[in-house]
Amino acid sequence: MNPFCAFHPPWWSRGGDFQTIWAPFFARSDPVDFRREIWETPDGDRVAVDWVDASAAAPVVLLFHGLASSSRGHYARALAAGLRRRGWAGCFINFRGCGGIDNLLPRSYHAGDSAEIRWMLERATALFPRRSRYAVGVSLGGNALLKYLGEAGDEAHKNLESAAAVCAPVDLVATAEYLQSGHLRFYNRYFLQKMKASVRRYEAKYPDMADWPRVFSAKSVYDFDEYFTAPVHGFSGARHLWEEGSAAPLLPQIQVPTLLLNSADDPIVPVDSLRHVQISPAVTRCITEQGGHVGFVDGAFPGYLHWLPNTLLDYFERRIP
Repeated sequence: MNPFCAFHPPWWSRGGDFQTIWAPFFARSDPVDFRREIWETPDGDRVAVDWVDASAAAPVVLLFHGLASSSRGHYARALAAGLRRRGWAGCFINFRGCGGIDNLLPRSYHAGDSAEIRWMLERATALFPRRSRYAVGVSLGGNALLKYLGEAGDEAHKNLESAAAVCAPVDLVATAEYLQSGHLRFYNRYFLQKMKASVRRYEAKYPDMADWPRVFSAKSVYDFDEYFTAPVHGFSGARHLWEEGSAAPLLPQIQVPTLLLNSADDPIVPVDSLRHVQISPAVTRCITEQGGHVGFVDGAFPGYLHWLPNTLLDYFERRIP
């Protein structure tokens, strides 16, 4: 059996919905202090970067977060604690408008923005040219990271030793359509509320950025992407954004060793969109039976978040030069 697929939740935390909802609100992880920097983007905007400091020779793990999240998400805190235990460094990058700072430009972020991932990785490589570097992308961030890896091919070795994508929606069309299902209305409504709240501060500052009445009257993730995400980032509509942004067609081109980690009971990313997608020999596919969407709660009640960071770092540790 693939050692990176052996997740077994405790009896009291079974089920994808339970794992997904319990992990961010009730599961525990060790506290970690972050050091914040502000990076200027190539086009004159800015992003917040939170660091877990370590020795000057320690490996560095970069984290790209998920939709409507930040570098302080539950999985980020758990990974930070795991890095601290091993003496590794962490570079947790917030996408534009996330992490508590406002944009300087009228744009946001999206699941297919591999160009954003590229310059962030190149910046980290310039900072630490002699240290081993690894990257983790979670959910939306996972798709963006995988898309970059596929586009870059062998050139990605310049920036990374290895990578991992956790619960990545590699087929954005399938995931978006799945979220419209009647039994998933809770998740659709949750993401929609978070996304509306995250862009509301742009309305007064950038009145021409979007058709704001339509954005704030959106009834689904499709509506939001149709009226905000797609036009703001130069796409003709939501489906165009999803088709162009999906990492699935590029997975056969990945050359950097990459862990593709998903769970079969993920209530947000449909497992059928993952089982048969073609991958390169450099990609290790792992679909656990349980774990939910970035849940993976383990241990005694009320649960801990040790399994995911330990699994990721064990995978990376085997690939230290």
